[in-house]
Order: sequence, then C-alpha cells, then structure tokens
Amino acid sequence: MTELRHRGAEAPIQTQPSEDKGSDSELRLEKDGASDGEWRNWWVRGILTLAMISFFFLIIYLGPIVLMMIVLFVQIKCFQEIITIGYSVYHSYHLPWFRTLSWYFLLCVNYFFYGETVTDCFFTLVQREEPLRILSKYHRFISFALYLTGFCMFVLSLVKKHYRLQFYMFGWTHVTLLIVVTQSHFIIHNLFEGMIWFIVPISCVICNDIMAYMFGFFFGRTPLIKLSPKKTWEGFIGGLFSTIVFGIMLSYVMSGWRYFVCPVEFNNDSNRFQVDCEPSELFQLQDYTLPSFLESFTGWTTVRLYPFQIHSIALSSFASIMGPFGGFFASGFKRAFKIKDFANTIPGHGGIMDRFDCQYLMATFVNVYIASFIRGPNPSKVIQQLLALRIDQQLHIFNSLKAHLTEKGFLPALEDVMA
Repeated sequence: MTELRHRGAEAPIQTQPSEDKGSDSELRLEKDGASDGEWRNWWVRGILTLAMISFFFLIIYLGPIVLMMIVLFVQIKCFQEIITIGYSVYHSYHLPWFRTLSWYFLLCVNYFFYGETVTDCFFTLVQREEPLRILSKYHRFISFALYLTGFCMFVLSLVKKHYRLQFYMFGWTHVTLLIVVTQSHFIIHNLFEGMIWFIVPISCVICNDIMAYMFGFFFGRTPLIKLSPKKTWEGFIGGLFSTIVFGIMLSYVMSGWRYFVCPVEFNNDSNRFQVDCEPSELFQLQDYTLPSFLESFTGWTTVRLYPFQIHSIALSSFASIMGPFGGFFASGFKRAFKIKDFANTIPGHGGIMDRFDCQYLMATFVNVYIASFIRGPNPSKVIQQLLALRIDQQLHIFNSLKAHLTEKGFLPALEDVMA
C-alpha cells in the first residue's frame, strides 16, 4: 500500500488543480463577492443542468426499458471512471490484466444481477422458452463459474514483489463493483415497483444539489465540512427545506397518474411491458387531521393528501441530510488522489460519477425503505410460480391450502358440503 501511495503521487492521473487549498487572494474574492470565473461557471452549470433535466424528462417519456438502458450506461461509465484512476497508478508498474479483469468482473456481476431480475420480472417468459428456462435454473451456478474463472485468472497474474499492490487493486475493483453495480441493481428494482419510486428520489437529490448550490452561492458564509470547502451550512439548510417542499409537490402531481404509480410488469400476451393497474391506497387521496399548532397557524382542520406524500418527506429528508454524504465520500476519494473530478465528461460538472455519487446512496435507501415499510406479498407472482409447477405439485399445494382454510373456518368442512 505504501508503494501505491508513493507511485500514485508521481502518476499523472489528471491535470485539474486540487481544491484542498486556495490562495489568500481567492479567499478575499470569495468574501467580497463572486468572481467573473465563478459567475461563468455558474452559468455553464446552470445551462447544462437544464439540459440534463430535459433529457431526464425525455427518457421518462420513452418508458421503463429506456430507463433501464440509461441506468446500465451510467453504471458502466461510473465504473470506467473509477477504474481509470486505479489503472493510472497500476499501469506504471507494467503489471498484467488489471483492466481486463476489472471489466470481466463487471460482466460477471451484471450477468448475475440482471439474470436475477429477468427471472423475477419475466417469469412467464422464462418458463415459456426452453433456453431461458435452462439458464434460469442454473443461473447462480453459471454466475459462480464465471466469477471463479476470473478469480483463477487473477491468481495466475500475480507477480513477485508486487503481491500487495495487486491485492490492493483486486479490492479496488470489488469495492467499485459493490458501490456502482449493486446499487444500480437497486435502482432497477425501485423502478419496477413503480416509476414514482425511481423519479421522486432521483429528482429530490437533483433538487437538493441545485438548491444547496444556489443557497450556498448567494448566502453561504459558514463552512459545513472540510472535505468540501465550498459547502456551507446555509446551502445545506436551504437545500433541506427546498427539497422537502419540492418532494411533497412533485409527489402530489405524480400520484394522480397511473403511468407513474403502477408497478412495471411484463404482459405475457403482448410480450411487452405494461404500466396499468388500480392504484393502491398509497396513491388515493385521504383526509388527514392537522396537529393543533398547525391548525392554529393555517386555519385548516384537515388536509387531503396522498399517503405517498407522507413517505416523500422521508425520501426528501434522506436526500437532503444523508444523501450529501455520498458526495463527501466522493470528495474524500478525489482528494486522496489529488484530482478535482472523476472525469471531464460534463463541462462544469465533471464526470458522470460526480453527478451520481449521491444517487447510489439514495437508491439503496429507497430499496431498503420499500422492503421495510411498503412492499407486501405479490399474489400475481405467487400464482405465476405455482402455475410453473408440475400438476401433482399444484394439487398438493391446493389440498394443503384448502385444509388450512377449512381449519381456520374460512371454508366449510368437507362433511358439511357432502351433506
């Protein structure tokens, strides 16, 4: 690890200046007002932010398949940006296979996760096609065999005197896979629960990023954390309240549309995705009694809200309070390697990973939140799995379920029916 740090300090990873320290004149400029360069950067960031938001609305209109492809593209680009930083250090030792093995492990992990998703969400299609049924049956064994092949390739690539560095980079690859690929898989799962679980969390993170930047730019005076010297308490607090209000309003608008609230399901008859259902109670207006202090302040006794709006407060609060820690983590990572951004993909914003460092943490939280407080048993999936069983297995389950319901008193006893 010591030799990696020494060589890493010499390796020309990127040429952007470090944000660690600024000159006294720059500090004076920040105190007196924004410089021309800062205003120019503000406009560049603003214009490109609007362009990215417009592109986001476009892919939402194009539907869940396009969203899945965009998530996959973002995942690959983020992985490439992080691996490139490690490769810049590793390549100086002329050691073999690091980049090749990194991309191979990315392929293996994606095969595993997307195979699990296909089996879960396209169950009837998988059972209908013989090759897919075989791949589904032995999916985890195939995934393990693929990973084992890469593991053996890594062991064979070990070079004397550089074992520590090679194991360090092996860990680098796997941590990157954990951060990027696993959490991208969570985004896909959130999407299938309903596009509102995909759009609202992502929009809250974007809103918090924009509003925290604006409040910090115009009102920021008090530093928030040393890892990000430009982050201020004023921006943090302003972004928090703005994001909560935004999340409640966006949830109200989207909860009235089936396209956004219905789970994304595969229609076996038409062989395509469909987003159509009877909205659950989460997306039906209900009356809520206001607390006394709010009643005296607003003059209202009750208010009509979608239950999802209550959940949106938790989502937007996490996006504002805990979400930035994904950015702080990324800032610490970049400072460790003395780089400003992960890449130069987006002018004024840096790389794709610079824009999605908070999104991955948010996606994990949403997935955990749904599993803990929202998701219940899905009868349609249970029925699909039952229909895939042999007839004798179906009859066994039917008789067991009938006996259970009869014992509980929900069905008349067989003797009563015969009488």
